[in-house]
Order: sequence, then structure tokens, then C-alpha cells
Amino acid sequence: MPIRIPDRLPARDTLVAEGVMVMDETHAVRQDIRPLHIGLLNLMPDKVRTETQIARLLGSSPLQVELTLVRVGAHKAKNTSEDHLIDFYHRWDEVRTRKFDGFIITGAPIETLPFEEVTYWSELQQILDWTTSHVHSSFFICWGAMAAIHHFHGIPKYTLGKKAFGVYRHRNLNPASPYLAGFSDDFSIPVSRWTEVRSGDVRQHEELQILMESDITGPCLIAEETGRRLYIFNHIEYDSTSLKEEYDRDVAAKVPIEIPHNYYPADNPDMPPQNRWRSHAHLLFGNWINQTYQTTPFDLEKIGE
Repeated sequence: MPIRIPDRLPARDTLVAEGVMVMDETHAVRQDIRPLHIGLLNLMPDKVRTETQIARLLGSSPLQVELTLVRVGAHKAKNTSEDHLIDFYHRWDEVRTRKFDGFIITGAPIETLPFEEVTYWSELQQILDWTTSHVHSSFFICWGAMAAIHHFHGIPKYTLGKKAFGVYRHRNLNPASPYLAGFSDDFSIPVSRWTEVRSGDVRQHEELQILMESDITGPCLIAEETGRRLYIFNHIEYDSTSLKEEYDRDVAAKVPIEIPHNYYPADNPDMPPQNRWRSHAHLLFGNWINQTYQTTPFDLEKIGE
């Protein structure tokens, strides 16, 4: 089945060109099935790019997914036009009475700030509490994962001496987990962050299970049965060129930055980077969608009961 997104969303043309099945709103209403309702709270500055990355992965599912784009109301986007936000996004206070099968909260380029200094921290805390009663399964990414695991469990983030930046090998710590069905024993995932969550802190909470870990960059994916929550601290959703564009931006701005680890062939930034994580990104999101579908109530209003 395809993903259902607004007919005029810029991501549509990109997804169609890539062969992702996209259903327009007219045809979606003809199908006598209930789609999975997934919300995306997009905190990234380039919202169009992040919408496309997430929609690409959700659209690979065999189930019909209806994506709702959400933004915080207490923050003005600097890199996305107000017209785009008005046309395609809902403020959280506009959807807070709705129920969702799944809800995704992205990262944000504010990771070195203390949580309490983030301008929309109070609203984000409300949203996180809201997910416990209005969302069947939540998926938190990068800074969003650090914020969520801190909010729910008090686990701190630590500033790194230098940026964890590149494509790192990760180990599959629980092949029996339904979220890791089809995963290799080890695999590569992009990492781009100045902070980390430490496994020693996580393992003090028996309700949290580390599913993926890197010997260099630490915990990557954590599952929690309560609330059916997934926390991923790295960017498995990234495009092939995402790290390149971050690197080129910093070089142009004369910001000290190392060549992304294990990303360019022969560590040569003049060569096209190779994507070695695409298949596992589709697997992870597909497994999450499948688990959500298998366990969510047919009646959306029963979520949270």
C-alpha cells in the first residue's frame, strides 16, 4: 500500500520519481480500510527535506499510512517558508484532541543547549506527556530521542569532546526483537551529533532495552515496552548526501570539521559518498509500522484506554 500525503506537498514529486507508491487523497477515500494514522512532529530546520526522508521510509510499508505534519506553536521556523507551514502543517494545539497510531518526533540542531533553555521545551514536555494517552506507539529521533528519554526517565545527555560525525558500524544486540527482524548482525548507520547518551545510565532502567550499539558512538536504538516507545540517537533516515552537505557547509563557513568517518570512498571528499544504510532504514521503519499495525486498536478512540 502507498503513503497518503497532501496532494501538493513538495515531497510528493521526489517520492514518485523514486518509485515510492504515493496515493492521492481522492483515491484513498475509495479504499474500504482504515489507514494507520502517523503524526510527524518536525523540529528540523529544513522541514521539506525531513518530510521527504520520513515519508520515503513510511511509504515502503505494505500498509496504507496517512501522514499528518505537526509543528510546535512556540517556535518560528527560520529555514522553511511560512506559506509551506500554513499549507501543510498543523500546530500541536490543533491536533491535541486527536488519537494517532504512531507519532514521530525528529531531532533538532540544538543539542548542546540544556533542555530547559530550549524555547519550546515546555510545549515539548506537554507533547511528550500527551503521547502517553493519545498515541499508540512513539518513535523519537536523535535530539528528540535524547529529550524524550530525559523527560520520561531523567537520563542525561553528555557533550562530546568532538562531533560524532560519519557512518559507524553498529551491533545487533537482540536479533529476536521484532523491531530488528531481518537485520544483519552488524550494519552501518550515519551519526551526526555533539552529545551522547551513555549505556551505563540506560542500563540502570530495566524497562529500557538497548537494541543497537556502536563500540565508538555508544547506544543507538532503545526500545521501551511502556508506551511502545523507540528511541534512536542516530540518523538512519538520512539521504546519501546529508552528511556531505553538513560537511561542505562547515568547510565553507570555516568551521573546524573532520571528514565524516567511513563515508567517502578512500576518505576522499571529492568522490561521491556511498549509502550503506538504506536497506536497514527501510527495515527499521517497516518493522515499526508492522508492530504498530499488529497491536493498535481498530477504533482510534480506544487508544490510551
